[in-house]
Order: sequence, then structure tokens, then C-alpha cells
Amino acid sequence: MGASLPPKEANLFKLIVKSYETKQYKKGLKAADAILKKFPDHGETLSMKGLTLNCTDRKSEAYELVRQGLKNDLKSHVCWHVYGLLYRSDREYREAIKCYRNALKIDPDNIEILRDLSLLQAQMRDLTGFVETRQQLLTLKSNHRMNWIGFAVAHHLNSNASKAIEILEAYEGTLEDDYPPENERCEHGEMLLYKISLLEECGFFEKALEELRKKELKIVDKLAYKEEEVSLLVKLGCLEEGEKLYRALLSLNPDNYRYYEGIQKCVGLYSENGHFSPDEIDRLDALYKTLGQQYKWSSAVKRIPLDFLQGDKFREAADSYIRPLLTKGVPSLFSDLSSLYNQPGKADILEQTILELESSIRTTGQYTGRMEKEPPSTLMWTLFLLAQHYDRRGQYEIALSKIDEAIDHTPTVIDLYSVKSRILKHAGDLAAAAAFADEARCMDLADRYVNSECVKRMLQADKVALAEKTAVLFTKDGDQHNNLHDMQCMWYELASAESYFRQGDLGLALKKFLGVEKHYADITEDQFDFHSYCLRKMTLRTYVEMLKFQDQLHSHAYFHKAAAGAIRCYIKLHDSPPKSTAEEDNDMSKLLPSQKKKMRQKQRKAEARAKKEAEEKNEESSAGGMAKSGKRHTKPVDPDPRGEKLLQVEYPLLEATKYLKLLQKNSPDSLETHFLSFELYMRKQKILLAFQAVKQLLRLDAEHPDSHRCLIKFFNKVGSMNAPVTDSEKLIWSVLEAERQTISQLHGKSLFETNNSFLEKHEDSLMHRAAFGEMLCILDPSRRSEVVNLIEGSTNNLVPRNGALGPIGEWKLKDCIAVHKLLGTVLVDQDAALRWKVRCAEFFPYSTYFDGSRSSVSPNSALNKICNSTENGTSNHSVGNHNSEPVTSNGKLEAFKDLTV
Repeated sequence: MGASLPPKEANLFKLIVKSYETKQYKKGLKAADAILKKFPDHGETLSMKGLTLNCTDRKSEAYELVRQGLKNDLKSHVCWHVYGLLYRSDREYREAIKCYRNALKIDPDNIEILRDLSLLQAQMRDLTGFVETRQQLLTLKSNHRMNWIGFAVAHHLNSNASKAIEILEAYEGTLEDDYPPENERCEHGEMLLYKISLLEECGFFEKALEELRKKELKIVDKLAYKEEEVSLLVKLGCLEEGEKLYRALLSLNPDNYRYYEGIQKCVGLYSENGHFSPDEIDRLDALYKTLGQQYKWSSAVKRIPLDFLQGDKFREAADSYIRPLLTKGVPSLFSDLSSLYNQPGKADILEQTILELESSIRTTGQYTGRMEKEPPSTLMWTLFLLAQHYDRRGQYEIALSKIDEAIDHTPTVIDLYSVKSRILKHAGDLAAAAAFADEARCMDLADRYVNSECVKRMLQADKVALAEKTAVLFTKDGDQHNNLHDMQCMWYELASAESYFRQGDLGLALKKFLGVEKHYADITEDQFDFHSYCLRKMTLRTYVEMLKFQDQLHSHAYFHKAAAGAIRCYIKLHDSPPKSTAEEDNDMSKLLPSQKKKMRQKQRKAEARAKKEAEEKNEESSAGGMAKSGKRHTKPVDPDPRGEKLLQVEYPLLEATKYLKLLQKNSPDSLETHFLSFELYMRKQKILLAFQAVKQLLRLDAEHPDSHRCLIKFFNKVGSMNAPVTDSEKLIWSVLEAERQTISQLHGKSLFETNNSFLEKHEDSLMHRAAFGEMLCILDPSRRSEVVNLIEGSTNNLVPRNGALGPIGEWKLKDCIAVHKLLGTVLVDQDAALRWKVRCAEFFPYSTYFDGSRSSVSPNSALNKICNSTENGTSNHSVGNHNSEPVTSNGKLEAFKDLTV
């Protein structure tokens, strides 16, 4: 390093390296310039100067200098190492690995380069290379603990856990008296637990238990020791001993559900699907009654029996569980009970139980069978629970009457307004839902959760500007909107992206969706620093879990929503490309002179407004961007705030394919993944790939309306194509003919017959009827009127009461909206669409989409009532000054008067 320089310059070169490591970049640059005055072509100095400049955000100069330095000294491992570091800083890991390998050809025993290479190999999951590099590091420096541990972890990640165990045992043999230094006891204990987890992973349960008990005194984490011991005992079949240990663990934490599950396994009363025989239920009931007497203050021991008890025993247990929580006033009670609604019959029992409690409190002021009077708030919390219960069952009118009664009883409880907002959202009145969410926000301006819920309701009502102003009340000063992106606030970005997409603003929708995708890229990059940190701190079990989580990162629901949203945007962009400047000028030339003048004035005003908003944001950023030291934090200006550049992509379907491949890899069991795949590949004329998507849809759910649509669309398209000419086309045709015989829906049937049999199977389902009708129009456009009559002849049957739902109609609001759009846009029958809208307004009186009689478009709606009460001063709490801005830090409801959906 700097060996070819005279002593004075060699010392200056060491100073450059030290300055870089201590982040004293000006000092390093000064030293580099001093060397380059005398030796302007010294490659290593040029490279180090470039690396230092890279840290001062001068990337183009940095790359130029490093390349020049490498050109001047190709045989210097320093130049190659620096080039690799430069690539690593830009997340170009594959290029960085190439540079490190070139450096190692020159200096194969350089520990720093080997260490950096191993980190990149772990990041890129080059596990074979990771093992080789770690072995080389251990060979060069075998007295370093981190090298032993790194080598063991490398083998574990490379699916060779038995070799990892051997390495850890060899490392233990290097310790004096088989004991680590006093200051490393905790780290050594973690290493031992990691080794035992490896033995367990390999299936050596007896050896693992023996090793665990042998090393008990050396393991500092006693809780992890006990949990590992009981896990091994259960796997070895020592159930009595395991039960004793689980009971001991319960005395430490009687609300840990895993411990109760462990006891059930030990006594032979555990089921993966939660189904038990009557005899097993009686034994479980007796077990939990015994545990309940022992752990009287545990909520888990009272809640778990509700999952397996049936009939009168369930009614009794639910009653005794609900009563004290209503008295105490626990807002999350319904969330706790919500999983029970998926079990047939239990929703009815819960309803009867809660209604009996309500009746008892109303008439006597106390629970049945008790002498003590209940506080007045108990009735309010009972009504609160009932409102959520009826909301879950789709009985929105009763739910709203209960929540209104609760609000009249105690108008100062914020949760009541939040739940009313949620009920109105489910009922279809998004504007009123946003208004009540804002009322809840105004009651506690310091509650971030309530503020966030209000923002979400505003976005659902497509009031994005209002939502942003409300959201930034809880962000830092400065560039407030970008703070939401910097904080990786993905729920906000997804909700706003969906809103922009509904409004047809594809630029901003894409920008938001791709912003979420960038967060996942950042999360992937964030693991880099842990590759060295976890080996140093010996948090090995957590480290391996983190790597497994990172490998499954893109299967998370938020990423799926963002990627699917981006694909939908690109498909829409392909179907309706934005007009070019020439086309816009051509359209303008067709207008009258007066219309041209008005259009230009509108454009100038819009440009001026956008410029003013940008200036205001810059001023806010400048005012708030002062550090404590008095220096300004300059953030890079967003070059595309409206996402307009994203719309200028030349091949939208090519961009969509990138995200589709990620969905196919990480969400292969999602219908939406393969539906988007079908839509994309049909537009790209990729017949076999589109057919592959159809087969995946049929595998997942052959009876789903979308699966049926794709099946009929595909073979109708194939049937309308020209006869194959080339060899490749003939091959594709032969594959499709062979595969068609394997599809049961099409076997020996025409497309018309397949479509008819689909209707016969699902004659009572609205969405299946709509799918049949849409496909019939594609197969025979002349039968459009028949399809309209079929859809209009659908009946909204009642769901049987003994199921998990209540006595409500089968039709869902979103399905009826989809059918209305089908009638208006696909079948192009506006009269039928209007008749359908009038009919659905009766079924969904709170829906603004169908102009329901009780929705916010009606004069007697909940929204107008809240606005009137605010204007008349009859509100039960302060809602702000009417002369203020629409959304201020002290709350405001007037902004919602003109909300439309």
C-alpha cells in the first residue's frame, strides 16, 4: 500500500487511508493532492482520492479517478479493492465481487479483501463461494473467534449443518479449560445454544439434550435454555417431564399461548386444524379449568377454551369471559373474539349472549345472577360490542343504530366514532366514514393512530390532498410529504396509489406503487451491515432467522399489492397511451379560437399553481431543514414530482414483466398473480405463457369467475387465430391441442357448452352469472340482450342463519358495483345499468355509488347531520373555527361538506 512512494509520500498515503476510515474527507483529499503534485500518475493515490470523493457525493469524478488509477496500476490490489468498494457503495454487488476476486489474484492472503468478499457473498447468497472464503479466512487467522463462527454459519447456510457442528466443537477445543473469558460469557452461551439448535435441526435430539444439560452453567439465557430443553423433551417423547417443564414456564408467563399449546401436546390433546372429538373437548375443558384455578389472572387460560368448546359450554365460557371485560371497558374485545365468527354457530351464540347482557343491564343495571350494580359505562361498551358484531354480519342498519345509541349515552369516547366510521365504510358511504374518522381525530389531536385511521378513510374517499395535509400533522418539519416516504409509511403510499389509480392519475399512482417497491429494495440492502455485526455479537440464531425472512421478503402482502398495482398501471398505460405533443397540438388546432384561448389560460394557471406549490414546499424545507449546528440539510429535489416521466416509458408491458416475475416467484398461490400474468401475456401475444397462467388459475380455483373468464377468452382467441405456418407455430398448436384434452372443463365440449355447464353449476351466484354473461357476449355478441335479462333475473337470496353469517343477502357491495360497471361499459346498456343502480340502492341504502337513500348524497344522511350539528354549535366537542383552513392542527369538519365519491 503506497510501497512505490518515497517515505514522506508513503506516510501521506497512510494518512489518506486513516482519514477515509475516520471520515475526515477534507484532510484526506488534501493529503492526496499533495502526493499527486509530485506523482500525478500514482494509481493507488488516484484510487483513494476517488473513493474519498465518492463519500462527498461527487460520484462521476470518483469513478473517473478510480478508473484512471486502475489503468495506471493494473497490478495493484489496492486499486482493485477500491474499485470494488466503489461498486459496493452503489449496490452493484456482482461487479464489486469481480473486483475483489481480481484483487485476490494479486494478493491472495489479504484478510481485509477476503472479509469484504465474504460479506458480499453472504448478501448475494453465493453460499459455495461464502464457504470457500470463510475457510480461507480461518486458515489465515485461526486464533480469531469470528473466523471460526463465520465458517460454521457458512456451512449451515449451505445446508451442511453437521459440518457446522464439527467446526463449533473444534472451536470449543481451542478454548483454555473449555471456558471462554469472563467478558465473553454471554456470547459463548449464544454460541452453545446455536450449536444445540443445529443438533436439533440434524435430528440428533438425544445428543442435543445431553449437550444442553452438560453446558447448563455456561448458558446465560436461562429462559431460552428452558424452552430449548422442553422442545427436545417433547420431540424425544418424554411427555411427562415436558409437561412439568411447561407448567414451570407458565408460572413465569401465564399468558404465553405457546406454553399452553405445549401442555396440550404433552397430554395428547393437540390438533393442527383445531377439530376435537367430544371426549377430547371434555378433557381439554377439565385441563383448562385446573389451569384457570392456578393462574386466575391469566387472560389466555380463559380465552383459549372458547376456540374448542361447543354449545352450552361455549355459551357459559363466553359469558364469563365477556362480562368482566365489558365492566372494565376493553375496546379490543371484539378483535379478540373475531376469529370465533369463522366457526359455524358460534356467531349466533355470541349474539344471544351479548343481547341477554344488554337486556339485563338495561332493566336491572346488573348482570343476571349478580348482586353488584354495574357502572353506567358497561351499557355503552355492550352497545359498542354489539355494533361491531352486527357490522361483521353485514347488518349495517342495526350496527349504526347501536353505535348511535352508544354515542348518545357517552359522546366523549373516541372509539365510538372510529367504529361508526368503519361501519359506514363497510356500508359504502366513504365520505361519511371519512367525516366521522375526522371527528374522532379532533377529539384527541395527540393520538397518531386515530390520525392515521382518519387519513386512511380520506384516501378511501379519494380526498388525497386533504389526507396529505392531515397526515403531515405528525411528521417532522421541513419537506413533510417526503417524510412519509422516508419513514417507509407503506400503508399510506399504497392507499394513496389506489386512490390515484381510481381517479385515473397513472403517473402519481405508479410513483407511489414503485415507492413501496423501493422500500423493499432498501430492506434487502439493510441486511448488509448485519453480516459482520451478528457474527461479532454472536446473535447467531436470530441472524439465521433474519436471513430466512429476507429470502421470503417479497412474499409480504404490501409488496404484492404494490407490484400488482404497478402491473395494472402499466397494462392501462399500454391500452391507453398518453397523447404525444404533436397529437395534443393537432387536437388544439381543431378547437375554435375562443376555446383555444380558454385552454391556454387553464394550462398557464395550472403551471403557475404547480410552481407556487413547489416553491412553498422548498420554503418549508429550507425553514425546517436547519440542524442543531446551524447547517442546512439539503435534500435532493424530486425531478419528477407528478410521475410524468414514468408515463413516458417506451414499452410498458416490458416494465410490467419485471414485477410480474417477482410475483410469480414469491406469490405463486395468489389468483391475482396468474390473472395479471394472463392479461399481460395475452397483450404480448405470448400464447404458451398465457396458457401457463390459465393452468395455474385452474389449479388454484377452477370454479372462480376469473378462472372461467381466462379459460374461455384464451381458447376463443386461439380459435380465431390464423392456421399455423412456421414450424414453431405448428409446435405451439400441437402442445395446445394435447393440453386441451387434459382440461376437464373442456374435455369433449365446445366453448358454448363449457360456458353453459359453468352457469348450471353456479346458477344462484351473481358473480358467476356475470362471468357467464360476459363470456357469452364474447362468443356470440348478438345475444347481448339475453345476457342482460339473465343478470337482471338474479335474486339476492338470504344467507342461512345457522352459518357463520347472519340473515343478510348474499350479494356483496363490491360485486354489485362490478356488475353495474359490466352492464354500463362491457354490455353498453345504460338503461339496464340504471335499473340495476336503482335496484341495488334498495339493498345498500348507505352506498354513495348507488345513491342510496341514507348515503351522504341524501339530505338526511349521517354526513349532513354531523356538518349541521357542527354549524349549529351542537357538537359535543370542539371541532375548530369555521374561518380556518380545511385541515388544521385543531381539527375541522367543514372540509367534508362537499365530499363526493
